Amino acid sequence: MRRWEVETAKARFSEFLEASLKEGPQVVSCRGVEIAVLVPLEQWQRLQVAGRPILKDLLLAPQPHTDAYRPGRRHWRHRRSPDLER
Repeated sequence: MRRWEVETAKARFSEFLEASLKEGPQVVSCRGVEIAVLVPLEQWQRLQVAGRPILKDLLLAPQPHTDAYRPGRRHWRHRRSPDLER
């Protein structure tokens, strides 16, 4: 993967896009830190489909997969109980 600074990618966007289509994913960095990747649309769509679990596979799996889909707990604020000793 080729690495592009943000300023260079912005200034030469057509070249940046062509490199993505011909050479594959292109990394964008800002101040030396890699922050994003430009990938061709067909590769992005394959990654999206590959990352999704299929319901049939989940139902037929030998072990339960409930932990992966458990929603996070909310942090509730507790109210003070009223003072009943009057």
